[in-house]
Amino acid sequence: VIGTEALIRWFDPEQGMISPAEFIPLAEDTGLIGQIGDWVVEAACRDMKALQDKGFPAVKVAINVSAFQFRHGKHLTEVIRQSLEKYNYPAKLFSLELTESILIDDISETLNILNSMRDLGITLAIDDFGTGYSSLSYLKQFPIDILKIDQSFIRDITTDASDKAIVSAIIAMAKQLGIEVLAEGVETGEHQTFLQSQGCDYVQGYLYCRPIPANELFERWQKKELTFG
Repeated sequence: VIGTEALIRWFDPEQGMISPAEFIPLAEDTGLIGQIGDWVVEAACRDMKALQDKGFPAVKVAINVSAFQFRHGKHLTEVIRQSLEKYNYPAKLFSLELTESILIDDISETLNILNSMRDLGITLAIDDFGTGYSSLSYLKQFPIDILKIDQSFIRDITTDASDKAIVSAIIAMAKQLGIEVLAEGVETGEHQTFLQSQGCDYVQGYLYCRPIPANELFERWQKKELTFG
């Protein structure tokens, strides 16, 4: 395992675990997503630094950002910078994931924001690639490090010729552009074997680990149930 991803969950004492599919849309509608997003950035830096201070491997943590949060641009850059400094968390271990829809809104301003984030030393990734606008022009304009292939293309790659062709083409294109590729939603050994054969750099999914709390992640690493490198 070469990295982790911060996934928000809401545990309510009376209702139990509430899916982000329920509360994130509401947070976006009310504008609370900005505050939640800022909290996630800080919490991820805090929790990963705490784990690493206990001996956990120094691997990256990836964090998703909403369109609402990104539109504040310079504010978000400052939130990231302050969180990295507050917890003395290395910028090289911080990866920010953005969707395609975020990137195409006001190209000039987006480029300025991304460059300011790149100046921090963090990694920039495009999440759910292939499901949005898929404008190839931004791939050569923006300082993108990683393309994350959406899981909808991975699910049937062992049986669907179209999905195979799309995934293979994305990987080949990214290689030519000097961008690394990560496939989401890998759940079987067959998925992994095909992606390896195509030269995919990284994969993530239930085949390796389901979402778990930070303390359980640490315990599984201690028991050598998860090996990081």
